[in-house]
Amino acid sequence: MTAHTTGGRLHAFADLLRSDVVGGLLLIGGALAALAWANSPLGPSYTALREFSFGPEALGLHLSVESWVADGLLAVFFFVVGNELKQEFVHGELRNPRRAMLPIVAAVCGMAVPALLYAALNASDPVRLGGWGIPMATDIAFAVAILAIVGRHLPSALRTFLLTLAIVDDLGAIVVIAVFYTDDLSFAPLLGAAALLALFGYLQRGRGPAALLNASALPNWVVYLPLACAVWALVHASGVHATIAGVALGLLMRTVPLAGEAQSPSHRVEHLLSPWSSGLVLPVFALMSAGVAIEGGLGTVFGDTAALGIMAGLVLGKTVGIAGGSWVTTKLTSAELNPSLSWIDLTGMAALAGVGFTVSLLITELSFSGLPEVLAHAKAGVLLASLIATLLAAAVLSVRNARYRSLRAASDPG
Repeated sequence: MTAHTTGGRLHAFADLLRSDVVGGLLLIGGALAALAWANSPLGPSYTALREFSFGPEALGLHLSVESWVADGLLAVFFFVVGNELKQEFVHGELRNPRRAMLPIVAAVCGMAVPALLYAALNASDPVRLGGWGIPMATDIAFAVAILAIVGRHLPSALRTFLLTLAIVDDLGAIVVIAVFYTDDLSFAPLLGAAALLALFGYLQRGRGPAALLNASALPNWVVYLPLACAVWALVHASGVHATIAGVALGLLMRTVPLAGEAQSPSHRVEHLLSPWSSGLVLPVFALMSAGVAIEGGLGTVFGDTAALGIMAGLVLGKTVGIAGGSWVTTKLTSAELNPSLSWIDLTGMAALAGVGFTVSLLITELSFSGLPEVLAHAKAGVLLASLIATLLAAAVLSVRNARYRSLRAASDPG
């Protein structure tokens, strides 16, 4: 086999991994494998792998495998998403402020309504009331993957809406964790991260570190990669969820090519990292995050108001908050829904936002760490709510997908 043939196959494989559908299938496959592993007789080996720790203690980075994946590896995915959003803000759908406003307001409503529903169901129990932040979060990785699988013919504006909403949602959840669920937030590392982010943004304004240092032979990644790792390490040291570093770096990427450049840095990096994000980062993340052992049967879960509050918040609260908040916003402000979308499309996507995996499980751990029985019920509640939200969203979006597919076929009979 020639090197040319091998290279062609590798390029074809990389293009396959850039597909949201393929990435979504790999992600779901990883999640199912994790659930099966954690609830099998080999469950202890899964727990041992996830809890195995390594890394430099002197830098505060002696972390478990689960933490390295959820905080470190997943930051690559968030960088890719942040970079894609930057392109949308500069060149695409979100360049219009009236359309950019809508997913942002929807995200806020989609956090507030689930929290209020949970609080209403647990108002009489101060212990369980502390989990009010659990149903606020949308798992962007799973939601985007499911949308790609069930909605291949849906307008691209719906995916952009979901990405924007989920990023704002994650930022809001991280603020909630920092303010209400973190006792040791450190501002000095945050200031250091902000300074390095400013340097990263400054370097993006020109042709990169090589041009700045007048060293044309110096690859830009030699500077950018250590700089990005330093930003991540400082954000992690601050007590804030470290994936925020990925979002921030992605939003600072330059999307406009300079004279003599075939592509902007943003588009070059997207082309390079997308296969790794879909083919490695997301499946490994799912494998290490989704392995929740379900104990005691479903009867005990439905008898716990913490689990019921989580399910009500994620399934009902997200749908009502996002779809209802968006509709009210368009009536009271100049915000507008993209003309290519209908309100039923947005409602299906709002239901999909009820998939609350990683951050919801993280807040669950922080809320009920000293209450193992409530913790188990709450985790099961997150899983059940995510499954119900997926099925409801798939039912709506599959019908809409078929509708858009038939419309395209009718307009393009050839």
